[in-house]
Order: sequence, then C-alpha cells, then structure tokens
Amino acid sequence: ARMLKDERVRALAIEFGAQWIHVRGFDAMQEKNERLFPTFDERLRGAMYEETILFFQDLFQNDRRPTEILEADYAYLNQTLAEHYGVPGVTGDHWRRVDGVRQYGRGGILGMASVQAKQSGASRTSPVLRGNWVVETLLGEKLPRPPANVPQLPEEETGNGGLTMRQVVEKHVSDPACSICHRRIDPFGFALEHYDPIGRLRDKDLGGLPVDAQAKLRDGTEFEGIDGLRDYLLTEKKDVFVRLFCRRLAGYALGRSTTIADEPLIDAMAAKMHAGGGAAAAALEVVQSRQFRSIRGSGLAATE
Repeated sequence: ARMLKDERVRALAIEFGAQWIHVRGFDAMQEKNERLFPTFDERLRGAMYEETILFFQDLFQNDRRPTEILEADYAYLNQTLAEHYGVPGVTGDHWRRVDGVRQYGRGGILGMASVQAKQSGASRTSPVLRGNWVVETLLGEKLPRPPANVPQLPEEETGNGGLTMRQVVEKHVSDPACSICHRRIDPFGFALEHYDPIGRLRDKDLGGLPVDAQAKLRDGTEFEGIDGLRDYLLTEKKDVFVRLFCRRLAGYALGRSTTIADEPLIDAMAAKMHAGGGAAAAALEVVQSRQFRSIRGSGLAATE
C-alpha cells in the first residue's frame, strides 16, 4: 500500500483523523481564559495538535487496529506536552513515542488534551459538549438540536453557589424537555470530569470542589472516569465503534457521505477489521472498491 508511505499520510491524519474527532486546526484555537490558563499559548496548542496528528499518522503507517484509537497505552510527546501532562523524563523539542502513559491519564484520543480542551468552555469544562462528542463522534448517533429557549449554563466553574459544573448540569437537566437528550449524553461527559478545560488531569475543579467522574447510563450501566469509559466503549460498543471508523474512512476517501449503497463496502471493511486488519487495510479496501474506481477521474483518487 504505497499510499501509506509518504507525506500523504500526514494529510490523511489531518484531513481524516483530526477532522473526524473535531480538532482539525486546533493549533489556532484561542478561546481560553488567559487569566485562568496562562500556559495555554501558541506553543502548547501546537504541541497538543501535533500529538493528535502523529497518533493518526502512526495508526495508518503501521496499520494499527482501529481499537488502538481508544485503547493505546502510548502517546507521542515532546517536552512541552509532557510537562503539561505531568509525564516525567521527556526532554527536548523532538517528538517520541512514550509507552505506559495510562497512569498519567493519557493514551488514545480520550486522553488527548486537544480533544478535552476543544470540548470545553473558555473557563470551565463542559460535560454536555464532551458527552455529545462521545455519542456523535465515537458512537455515530445523531442527536436533535437543543431547543432555542434553553437557559444558558454559567460560564465559570466558580461562584455557582457551591455547586460543581456537574451539579449545575444535573440541575439544568431536571427540566423534562431537556432531560431526554441529556440523560443520553451527559454521563459520558461526567466520566471525563477529571480533565480540566485545557486537558490537564485534576482531582478538584477550579472552585476547589472535588471532581465526581461516576457515570450512570440510561440502561443502568455504571462506570467511572476515563478507564471506565474506555472499557465500556471497547466491550459494549466495540463493533459499533469499529464500523463507524470504517464508515467515516469510506466517506472521507469517497469525498461524500456514505449511502445505503455503500453498506456492502463498509461490511467488507468491518469484516477485515474483525479479522485483525488495521487502518491501512481498511483504507486499501476503499481504494480498491467499485465506488472509489468510479471517481478516479475526479481527482479524489489522488491518495492512491
């Protein structure tokens, strides 16, 4: 698979990987409170983004299984990012793979500051945004838009009458009009509350209140924190996630949303993944498909 051996892999990592998980262009993100987060500068943002790009580059270059996106116990770090994460022993600006990073709350996309910071407010975390991201981006479920007259949640984690952000959200959700969707999404976001608005690990929020990362889904399933969420996704939702990866990759390669006519292709990709195939094998399956060959003349086949 020659397509996976040159600089085009980086384009794939950005245009497919970063785009899919909603962090494309993260290096330009400036919507954080500078008073609260003085370290969130251009250099750190760039490092957070580069970590994500290098992770997806490696995924395709080394034909890693799509489940690695969630279960990887390694991260690509330089000194800037390692210091942000509290990972010792990483010096210098050059990037290297560091193994055994789960103990620092890292590994896979769930542990990336780019993801956690993007799905947060300027001055606070957002269990709603993060939960919505899990449900739509990792599970592929479509959620209705919230109604227009929704009361705004406070912008800060402090000064909410002694309530944590989680408690503020839970109070808001007691409204029946809101609760139907929020019960679907918020527990996933609550599980990620140990990450602050710029993706650092924390035990207390900005108001000094202890973080509660217990999650209970509508079906009664309970788990806690990133480890519980990861285990849930890799056991209960593994097939859903792998198929969604195949669907998104097919859509990217074909340059359009997939349709019912593409289901056999997605079936073939998913079957290859379940037989132990990796991301490069999935990409190859699309490139060799009838659908892809039919757009060869349109310039989209340039990834071959």
